[in-house]
Amino acid sequence: MSQSGNSLWTQLHQSSPSPCDRYKHACCSYDGSVYVLGGRDSRCLRDFWRYSVVRNEWTELSCTSKAAPEELEEHSMVAHEGFLYVFGGLLESAYTMCRSALWVFDIEKQKWVQCQGKMSSHQAKMPTNRKGHSAVVIDSAMLVYGGYIDMKGSSQEFWSLNFDTMAWSQLSGSQKGSLGPGPRHSHSATVYEDCMYLFGGLKGLQEQRDFWKWNCTSTMWTSLRNKSGPSKLMGHSAVGYRDSMLLFGGGESKDSPKNCLWRYSFSTQTWGQVSTHIGSTPPNKIHHCCTGLGPSYNHNTRGPTSSSALSDKLRPFKNKCFPAPLTFLGSEGAIELQTFNSDKCYDSNTHSNSSELDKSKRGRKKNDHQQTENCLTFENEASRKQWSCTEEDQLHEEDDDISKHLPDLLLVVGGRPCTSHGPISIWHMTLT
Repeated sequence: MSQSGNSLWTQLHQSSPSPCDRYKHACCSYDGSVYVLGGRDSRCLRDFWRYSVVRNEWTELSCTSKAAPEELEEHSMVAHEGFLYVFGGLLESAYTMCRSALWVFDIEKQKWVQCQGKMSSHQAKMPTNRKGHSAVVIDSAMLVYGGYIDMKGSSQEFWSLNFDTMAWSQLSGSQKGSLGPGPRHSHSATVYEDCMYLFGGLKGLQEQRDFWKWNCTSTMWTSLRNKSGPSKLMGHSAVGYRDSMLLFGGGESKDSPKNCLWRYSFSTQTWGQVSTHIGSTPPNKIHHCCTGLGPSYNHNTRGPTSSSALSDKLRPFKNKCFPAPLTFLGSEGAIELQTFNSDKCYDSNTHSNSSELDKSKRGRKKNDHQQTENCLTFENEASRKQWSCTEEDQLHEEDDDISKHLPDLLLVVGGRPCTSHGPISIWHMTLT
């Protein structure tokens, strides 16, 4: 079996307050923060949370206004230019059929805003509520594929929501018998350049392992070879990483979660299973969420993410992170490690522009006990130099996005099996 690099896994222990563990939820990352909405534990949930990776802190956000969604499961959530777009996942009722299952959250204002999709001129309808669909962002549009529709089963509908006009339109490949993935739900999808890549899922009750590419320029589906790739999967997650796709977890049923990490290279069109470092074991997860942070996980980039703009100057964080201590590496592999400390000015924008930190928390944080065992630990390229806020301002005057200075890491959030009456399960993974 081919291998593709090595992965290092660490579980992040959560402190209070934090959301309860869950599955069939939705999450996405934006500007260095992770947003988690709804899902299930023993019941369907409505809560909405923001997670600061740097500080390992959770903040519960309001989800009770008229513009906010109610309880959701197997919905989707994507980020685009300061807004979160949530679609589907409503519990079925007579009321469900009478409304649009689309909600929008304004990240800067930290509130849900009224936004109903408009019908395009050539399309007389909008997508109805569904679960287990996929949603990705390409340019200024959200593409939604498939899902499970009550009383109809798996769908092959393929929709596009234009963020500029908020108009829905149905794409080709939605018709029965047309070339494409066909009806399915609980699959995964991610983006590279002008294409969406879709893997596996359920057709009715049958698990799949087929692999498809949608080209936005030619508006055509292509079936990709998958002989050496993952087995049949549902409830898995996929993210774009540099010039490849990372696919994690899932299984053939809810009772058979897997912990395999696969990597598909878009340039060589080959699959490889990613091995793990000794002493590092990924969790078995299904119906979880994966999201990437750092410059290599730019979800709406045409082509490989370029780091040339950052390579000619020192950065507070180098793109490598490890759990501490690294006892299994031995003395020969020892490196200098530094734990995040909220007393230091890692990025000037953390204090001035970031919407994730309120002023009252900043003021009292210096007096809080530092729980270093709960913090991410990073190799600090600039650890030998005492950075001042003035130097930080000069360092980031041309590049003030804090997310670009985070190390590249993949977060696995929640999923089955759940921890009973415990905080949400968070694992982070880095490739070496």
